[in-house]
Amino acid sequence: MKIRFFTIPNLLTLSNLLCGTFAALSALVYGNLEWAFWFVVLAAVFDFFDGFAARLLHQSSPIGVQLDSLADMISFGFVPAAVVYTMTTRSMDEGDTLLRYAFAFICFAMTAFSALRLAKFNIDETQHEEFCGLPTPANALFFTSLGLISAHTGFDFGGPVLICVVPAMAWLLISPVRMFSLKFQGFGWRGNAIRYLFLALCVVMIVVLRLYSIPAIVILYILISAIRWGLRRNSND
Repeated sequence: MKIRFFTIPNLLTLSNLLCGTFAALSALVYGNLEWAFWFVVLAAVFDFFDGFAARLLHQSSPIGVQLDSLADMISFGFVPAAVVYTMTTRSMDEGDTLLRYAFAFICFAMTAFSALRLAKFNIDETQHEEFCGLPTPANALFFTSLGLISAHTGFDFGGPVLICVVPAMAWLLISPVRMFSLKFQGFGWRGNAIRYLFLALCVVMIVVLRLYSIPAIVILYILISAIRWGLRRNSND
């Protein structure tokens, strides 16, 4: 089987991966959480356009599917854990080695759950129109945006608070909660009502809170999806 490595979609996917490595470097080596956030945003842009380019150019391939998951594992699996680890340990004393390792274990367990989420997505044929569990890009944007807020304002979210949030978000990654995607079914209201509602609320939040709205938007996405999933389950019972 002849494999084409350097197609346009694959180059976009590799750009996603490189942005992820730079984001991790920014967080862990330089402690620059603002750069980490923007590299993740750029990775998300490349992640969107690689699939778009593959469909447009008819260059979808098995290697592209695998490469996409590997890139997402770095950008949206490893990086948010690296950001949380940096935020929770930067005020610790040098002698707090055991506590650092304990926090590291909790933070990077989220990377393991991201790997499970991505592996499940690759084999689950029911996730073409919606997601089962929280998408890894949403999880990554949530935690890296907290890093951005901390970098801009100097606000300390507190290690114990973040360490409590991490397991909840890790569970959401592999949870059975069905979460809507932003893939529109045409432009009509029917079938897209929840998407239009969500985007309208996002615009309001962005206007009011600007970049600081991102964590709130992710929480809103989770809440709307959970309510929708719960109502659908009750109607089917």
